[in-house]
Amino acid sequence: MDEKPETIIDYKKWLKSKLGVEIRDQDRTRYDSVTSKVKQDFEKSEFWTHLTNNLPVYDQEYQAEKGYFLLLPSHESKLDIKSFDSFLLKTYRKNVLENESWPKEPEGGWILPNNWFSRINDTIRTLLVVKYFDGVGYVIDKIGSLCKEHNMAFEVFYEAREEGYYAAHSYTKQCFEIPAITWDTEKIDISIEIQISTQLQEVIRNLLHKYYEKKRKTIKKPIEKWQWNYKCDEFCVSYLGHILHYVEGMIMEVREKQKENLN
Repeated sequence: MDEKPETIIDYKKWLKSKLGVEIRDQDRTRYDSVTSKVKQDFEKSEFWTHLTNNLPVYDQEYQAEKGYFLLLPSHESKLDIKSFDSFLLKTYRKNVLENESWPKEPEGGWILPNNWFSRINDTIRTLLVVKYFDGVGYVIDKIGSLCKEHNMAFEVFYEAREEGYYAAHSYTKQCFEIPAITWDTEKIDISIEIQISTQLQEVIRNLLHKYYEKKRKTIKKPIEKWQWNYKCDEFCVSYLGHILHYVEGMIMEVREKQKENLN
């Protein structure tokens, strides 16, 4: 069996030697051009306008129902563009690291410059941070209803990783006209990611970010599992993530019991 390229540099060499695909400066330039165009178009869409305008309404409705605020006072809705380096790294993960069919192509085929904008689902993304555990599902339901209203596809995945990361990743899809590889344009369906996380989990996510990035760039497995090395950074931060998730669940239980007692 062909050995998997172990670094992003090896991956680029593998793409060129095995698939005849060379990652060039032009690919980075086109990526920046396409993602900038998609971001601008999505910001002008009726869906995004309705979502951002509705968030204060959702907050009021949640407060009226639960007695607590849904969103942080400092909440700001904005779209971010995934950097090209992170984007290329994700194609490496999909083509190689997470490819269970290796050395054959992954399910759906190789992710390459001629199709990668329609295959990677988080080139454009946003993060909505809610205050409480149940706010995640509350916002997901609102987004799902809004997608249905606009006849847009909607998917949601509730992430729960062993590293202590918890969040909901939802996706909607829209057709965009983008610069083609030639000087022409083309229309393709591109996914937009809307993440929903809690205030406490966002703190953990920021702490884990460097660890995630390091882990995603290699296929080498540590000799000793981090769960048995209490001195390593992953042990402290990861279990803190699980503990905070548990605490958030306990907060919800206390809230519900208080409401029952009042009734």
